[in-house]
Amino acid sequence: MIANVITCSRIVISLLLIFFPVFSLGFYICYLTAGISDMIDGTIARKLGTSSEFGEKLDTIADFVFVAIALIKLLPVVKISKVIWIWIGLIAVIKLINIISGLVVQKRFVPVHSPANKITGAVLFVLPLTLSLIDISYSAGFVCILATFSAIQETVIVIRKPIN
Repeated sequence: MIANVITCSRIVISLLLIFFPVFSLGFYICYLTAGISDMIDGTIARKLGTSSEFGEKLDTIADFVFVAIALIKLLPVVKISKVIWIWIGLIAVIKLINIISGLVVQKRFVPVHSPANKITGAVLFVLPLTLSLIDISYSAGFVCILATFSAIQETVIVIRKPIN
């Protein structure tokens, strides 16, 4: 219950990002709060023994909302090369295939919270905080490498996961 409230708060906080200029204090506060909520909701659910399939799906939805809004805010102000865009597109295609595969193979949505997905998410989360320190072409390339590995690992997990 508490974990799901934290997860729902991430959706609300993510929506608040819309109202703040990128890289403003309000933007950073919302961005960091949403990110921290993502790090603690699953841990709290496991510690309290309240993990559930609903919580996993809610977490995936909250992650999607947070990432989508962060991208909508950040992409217009960050210059990304065509190569990175193509790479991101390929990763998105793999992830879409994973979603469809889960629906076909297991007849349900299969959220994957693998260590590789978590590491990729953490590095992706930190990326906007490093834009003034590290050239985006290097940091985005590094994230794409991690995300590619993660997406491929996710494919294996979705296909091999037993039907419940």
